[in-house]
Amino acid sequence: MEATRANNADPAASAAIVSMPSRPVTPFASVTKRMLLAVGLLAASAVIVYLGRSGYRDSAHPGRPLSLLACVYYATITLSTTGFGDIVPVTDSARPVNAVLISPIWVIFLIVLVGTTLEVLTQRTRTSWRIARWRSKMEGHAIVIGYGTKGRSVARTLSESGVPNESIVIVDTAADAVAEANAAGLVAVGGDGTRRAVLSHAEIGRASQVIIAVNRDDTAVLIALTARQLNSAAMIVAAVREEENQLLLRQSGADHVVVSSDTAGRMLAISTIRPAAGRVIADLLDHGRGLDLMERPVAEAEVGAPARDAAGVVIAVVRGTEVLAPDAPEAAQLADGDRLILVSARGRPAGSSPA
Repeated sequence: MEATRANNADPAASAAIVSMPSRPVTPFASVTKRMLLAVGLLAASAVIVYLGRSGYRDSAHPGRPLSLLACVYYATITLSTTGFGDIVPVTDSARPVNAVLISPIWVIFLIVLVGTTLEVLTQRTRTSWRIARWRSKMEGHAIVIGYGTKGRSVARTLSESGVPNESIVIVDTAADAVAEANAAGLVAVGGDGTRRAVLSHAEIGRASQVIIAVNRDDTAVLIALTARQLNSAAMIVAAVREEENQLLLRQSGADHVVVSSDTAGRMLAISTIRPAAGRVIADLLDHGRGLDLMERPVAEAEVGAPARDAAGVVIAVVRGTEVLAPDAPEAAQLADGDRLILVSARGRPAGSSPA
């Protein structure tokens, strides 16, 4: 399920759980790793005993140095804490070796034997440290609420546009969506995005962007209200299915609203009536694979000049809340603070960012 559920959702879903990206380890791989470590410790102990074999006494073969098989046997019964006592260190060199080398190996061997419990404890501690470290570094990040088709596309586009994965946080109620986000290298918070506690776990107070990509319009409105209460400065962008809910979402705190059904309908119509124009628009939306939309501030040398004389292929001028065509009379003189929307086919122009 893509959407974050409304307030009447299962209470268990509203409990926020921060999940860090990690590579899953299968039980077989974990057991194999422990077995190889145990064999390695046993082999190391046998080699240490063999190198000092003249310092041990074997009651079965008195007066003879230990054979390789006897060294392996001694290492095995020592690490397994069986200790029959038929082979013992007797010289002043063999006993310190046992105390300094064999005993620590024995302790590590026991840790491997009870590794399942210790691994769980270690994993929890390591995860706690990673989360604490992540929280301390979170500043100006983007929160994507809903990791379905739209949410995955948002995260992919942000990553392709140069936003590091560490600066993208996913919020979703579905466990499989959280796992998928982690597999993609993203931090995820499992919980209901309409809940203040869940968004607080995503460090929304220090976020710079909040992208609402859920299926239900009423859920999007609740999320926008909650997000705006928790962060008055963040830019909130939301997708809605019905155009009639666009104004309501703006009143709830969203800065930009994308009507998904209307946009899809327009794309279908344009692609039908003007196929070439439809391909160009699709190419612009597919970042990094052809034509790209870029955005940059007006350079100091461009202030006062017409938009058409600015460097690059300018297709729009953003002045405050207005979007001006480059040949509009208002764009005849660029002003300080204007932003230019350009089309680029060869990467990002200097000083620009993805539009």
